[in-house]
Amino acid sequence: MNWDDLRIFLFVARAESLSGAARRLKLDPATVGRRIERLEAALGAALFLKSPQGYAMTPAGQRFLDHAEAAEQAAMGAVDAIGGPEAGLDGQIRIGAPDGCANFLLPQVTAGIARANPGLDIQIIALPRIIDLSKREADMAIAVSRPTTGRLTAQKIADYRLCMAASAGYLDRAPAIADPSDLRAHPVVGYIPDMVFDKELDYLAEIGIPAPRFGSNSVAVQLNWLRQGAGVGVVHAFALPAAPGLRKVLPDRVSLARTFWLLRHADDRRVTRLQRFADLLIAGLRQEIAALEGAA
Repeated sequence: MNWDDLRIFLFVARAESLSGAARRLKLDPATVGRRIERLEAALGAALFLKSPQGYAMTPAGQRFLDHAEAAEQAAMGAVDAIGGPEAGLDGQIRIGAPDGCANFLLPQVTAGIARANPGLDIQIIALPRIIDLSKREADMAIAVSRPTTGRLTAQKIADYRLCMAASAGYLDRAPAIADPSDLRAHPVVGYIPDMVFDKELDYLAEIGIPAPRFGSNSVAVQLNWLRQGAGVGVVHAFALPAAPGLRKVLPDRVSLARTFWLLRHADDRRVTRLQRFADLLIAGLRQEIAALEGAA
């Protein structure tokens, strides 16, 4: 058996398609297909059920996956052992995060880590959904809820605050807001209700105001609507320094608290390289949240 075929098997299993695996591997799909056929011939078993919808693993493929992932972890551990704890971080690390964190926290934190580790390449996936670590969409992910299924570990990063805000121009021309009930008379900016992918993001329901007039699944779009004077909405306190034209609304009456969690595949806790990066990331995020919320 060719050991590189094992690596290709893992990419196909996680992407559930030849084309998806080929993009990540930077190979053409035909080559990936031939390598899978070679592996299946060597093992004497079909690993995938091929269909127009993609590649689904057979029972034999599922059993083989556990051993393939164990071999992958052993190889990563061997690389760590050779590098030693004093070596700089290098290679590629991909982080998934909700776009509020991805836009307003991760760039500055990861830039600092990269400056100290010039051999390190960092990728950030900013998606309004939960990153699937079981398919290796990322090496680690930041989430606002702890996972309830899957072989994942969750480590608390930090608590953070959210507040109601609007532009100074909007507040100058709009009816006064003296009580949370007054918010019902104002256009609201927020998440599209049927695209709230985590109950912890259902801010408006918690505050008791109706569905937004201006809705987006992107925190950055919501923030820019508020900057343009569209209405009032919930904002991360750590994002306020990036939008100096916004003002807090009812700061003593409306305040929400949430928690960021770092999610990782359970087996990755034994990979020194990823553990060192996770430690640096958590420390940097804690410091950045405290500094930005203090300046808000």
